[in-house]
Amino acid sequence: LFSGAMQANVAVAQAYVADITPAGDARARRFGLLGAMLGIGYTLGPVLGGVLGAVDLRLPFVVAGVLALVNTAYGALVLPESLPPDRRQPFRWRRANPVGALRALGALRGVGPMVWVIALSALAQFTLHISWVLHNTYKFGWGPKENGWSLFAVGVAMAVVQGGLMKPLLRRFGPQRLAQIGLVSATLAYLGWGLATAPWMMFAIIALNVFGFAAAASIQSLVSGAAGEHEQGRTMGSVASLNSLMGVAAPVVAAGLLGLVAELPQGDIRIGLPLVFCALLQGGAALIALRHFRGHRDVPAAAPTAPESTRAV
Repeated sequence: LFSGAMQANVAVAQAYVADITPAGDARARRFGLLGAMLGIGYTLGPVLGGVLGAVDLRLPFVVAGVLALVNTAYGALVLPESLPPDRRQPFRWRRANPVGALRALGALRGVGPMVWVIALSALAQFTLHISWVLHNTYKFGWGPKENGWSLFAVGVAMAVVQGGLMKPLLRRFGPQRLAQIGLVSATLAYLGWGLATAPWMMFAIIALNVFGFAAAASIQSLVSGAAGEHEQGRTMGSVASLNSLMGVAAPVVAAGLLGLVAELPQGDIRIGLPLVFCALLQGGAALIALRHFRGHRDVPAAAPTAPESTRAV
């Protein structure tokens, strides 16, 4: 429970980025950089954990705790507050619940059905993460080394796209078109992984899924731009809450699908069922987004509004 309560750090980081960055391409680029840092962490973390674990099984936990404390100290003592006093609003318990936060997210101007896009994409991604290693083991006979290299490739690709390619991609397509292209690209990538018949195909699809790695930052930018200046924390927290709910559902979905293919012979194409299911989820998200954006070609940033504490009663 304590660990779960501490999982708001990503939402706070996203809200901080939104506070100090104007809405539009610049915000999408910085969300991309944030995603790139997460990708680097996902890439280096398992490697560092393996090296430290070889020394002592408890050492990775100790080092992780020390890094968290250093991060906390930096945030408390060095990092300046991003939100000036006139843009803050008081904490209220009636607003501190996930149901109300998700309703507020769906009510944002120009967002609406994008809540479903975020939910379906998150469920697809979490299900993919859980199924990836066992799928590759069942279908290709991969061991820890091969699976480790594949996850390393995903982390590197994510870091390169979100950290280096977001600016030219946004300049060329804009956040809205990039989100649409990215969702379609991710759908095709999931389908390709599910239908792959040779190990090299998995790596080839990772390399080709450039737009797919750019979708999340573009969507976050659009949602953030629809929220008022004083609502960034609640908005990003709502997105994180929705992702967490999908993270709870994904293990149940993945376990059921993997159970259906666990006894199939190695190499059987039906083993890709969990990943094909992810493609269906992501395809549904892409269709909703395409239809939504057709009627909202430009989602303007929210007009500045006063915090509740300064509004006339």
